[in-house]
Amino acid sequence: MANLPDLFRNVVARHPDATALVSGSLRYSFHSLFAAVAKVAERLRHQQVSRVGLCGDNSAAWVIADLACLEAGVVCVPVPPFFSPQQREHLIRQAGLQALLWSEDSAGQQSLGYGIGITGLSDASDPVGLPESTAKITFTSGSTGTPKGVCLSQAHLAATVLSLRQRLEANGGQYHLCLLPLATLLENVAGLYLPLLMGSVVRVEPLASLGMAGSSGVDAQRLAMALNSWQPESLILVPELARLLAGLAEHGVLATGGFRFLAVGGGKVAPDLLDRARALRLPLFEGYGLSECGSVVALNTPDNDRPGTVGLPLNHVEVRVDSQRRILVRGNTHLGYLGESGPQDEWLDTGDLGSVSADGFLTVDGRSKNLLITSFGRNISPEWLESELVEALGVQRAVAVGDGDAQPSALIVASSGQSSEQIAVACRELNDRLPDYARLSSLYRLHSPLSASNGHLTTNGRLIRHHIQSDLPHLIANSDLIELTQPGGRTMAFFDRLQAETAQARTHVTSAPVIQAVQQGRMTLEGYTWFLTQAFHHVKHTVPLMMACGGRLPERLEDVRKALVEYIDEEYGHHEWILNDLQACGEDREERRASQPDLSIELMVAYLYHQIDRGNPAAFFGMVQVLEGTSIELATPLARQIQEQLQLPDQAFSYLYSHGELDQDHFEFFRDLMNNITDPADQQAIIDSARVVYRLYGDMLHGIPLASATTTRQEASDHAIA
Repeated sequence: MANLPDLFRNVVARHPDATALVSGSLRYSFHSLFAAVAKVAERLRHQQVSRVGLCGDNSAAWVIADLACLEAGVVCVPVPPFFSPQQREHLIRQAGLQALLWSEDSAGQQSLGYGIGITGLSDASDPVGLPESTAKITFTSGSTGTPKGVCLSQAHLAATVLSLRQRLEANGGQYHLCLLPLATLLENVAGLYLPLLMGSVVRVEPLASLGMAGSSGVDAQRLAMALNSWQPESLILVPELARLLAGLAEHGVLATGGFRFLAVGGGKVAPDLLDRARALRLPLFEGYGLSECGSVVALNTPDNDRPGTVGLPLNHVEVRVDSQRRILVRGNTHLGYLGESGPQDEWLDTGDLGSVSADGFLTVDGRSKNLLITSFGRNISPEWLESELVEALGVQRAVAVGDGDAQPSALIVASSGQSSEQIAVACRELNDRLPDYARLSSLYRLHSPLSASNGHLTTNGRLIRHHIQSDLPHLIANSDLIELTQPGGRTMAFFDRLQAETAQARTHVTSAPVIQAVQQGRMTLEGYTWFLTQAFHHVKHTVPLMMACGGRLPERLEDVRKALVEYIDEEYGHHEWILNDLQACGEDREERRASQPDLSIELMVAYLYHQIDRGNPAAFFGMVQVLEGTSIELATPLARQIQEQLQLPDQAFSYLYSHGELDQDHFEFFRDLMNNITDPADQQAIIDSARVVYRLYGDMLHGIPLASATTTRQEASDHAIA
């Protein structure tokens, strides 16, 4: 693959007189820009430096210095302007820099021309060993506040740029304004190298002239004035800037007609924000990437767009999601981290969780280490919930908390003009749209914003979650609780009450040894077929139980009877699917049909028939609460692991896979159905029934035959296929 200087030379040959770079009153053609780059590169060679830091604000000098390092083969380490003095010193020491380049020429520096100064570091330590072919080291701020250096080659950078050019050639725009610091790898690669390679114009201006201050400060009016004056066609945004532009457009302050492509990344983007922005002629397209992959991995474009996802992966990388929902990337991954040795894994674990659709669109749910797990065992990505809160409430920042609690809570930083009642109303409306497990139980309005100085944010504005968690009592004490119940007191929805009052009974299911055994590779074919056999014996009664329930329901529950009719149609015949799965496992389907259920399943089915016939027929829905909730939580993730361990075909998992997916919709339907049941006697019958079914179904799960705890994963697999 050609290196970047060669690729740029090809562009110069095609468009020598076209404008390449604009900054203030300076205007460079492609020929004059790369003539300047060549001169500075020669002066760098004369300096006999191999590793330099690049400091300063966005400017033409920064661009020329960066491109000159590529041309001269000098390792360039951009120094983010928002780094603290301590972080800057850490960067200099860890990278073993020999000199600093400055994009502002001043006294005490040797001039390299074009506004670029150089300062030698006489006390520089011995250079740290670098992976071969390192061309650029980009430092991430990191959640601990200690920057980490990612080593990239020219081949990494060129592969990303070429793949982006292929994806955006028809839609990317011909005039780009760098709104983020050029020391940020994303702006450096996608906001500088990409437009130049496409023959487009790049404008760079001091960040203060754009209204930008530090890592996360912005003067909205100044930003709007700059954008209206310069009228760029493309920008790279973080979610907060995207929300800000949408707000400016809504107030008629920002002209939007000239934008062609606005890329947004660096955090979770709420689909509502995309819809809102596009209605305002702000063509927002979400993407995803990380420094270790050259800054961009996936991107939505006008030709291939699916809001709610981060788009299709670029053509130069492969992306997959493993059984634990971790996003893995292969191809164009970094050379390694500065100061760390050892071979890199073929597949890079991004640290993010997500999914890939059948047609290849990637969805990112959040960081794996940030997951909140409720006391009901529900996983919540805080980034997703925070993006929903910021968009729906119009607040400056939200922090989701509540790991181990029944429901999540949030800290918010609100705008000065927002009343707590306005926020409460907006949050109630959001709660109505959220899945039940993610609804906010409490909202705390902080008296003062979170900041880097108190350890709650990194210098580039990212949350340091473990510091926030450890300081949570202090933060809550210095906040106002916003009441989320309706004035006069709104009673808890019945579904939420059902969840809460069966939580203890539910632990008998979630603590079943089979769950840990599957995760440890100790599932056997005997155990799996035993489970399927028990599933057959209760699933074959699902439709008869629904029919019996429907026939016994009183007229006041006619809507519930109607729902059962629809439900019967969807559930009919599922027990035959299980027999098909058993046959695919090598079992005789008719022999399994004629077998006797475990006592726990026989008692569970008999109990439900008895309650429908002699008690309250609404008790049937206690079984629905248990079985469909368990399917969502356990079916699909455990099925994938079991299939991998036992080396069985897809035909042996039609029941588990289908129910893990089908029951997502069923459970939402069930939630709405339960919230329409208002009679206290009906409600109590469902709660009591759910507790009994949790007990009996859990007994069945506890009885699944398993390999011993000392059996290795390979031994269990060998036993399974023997």
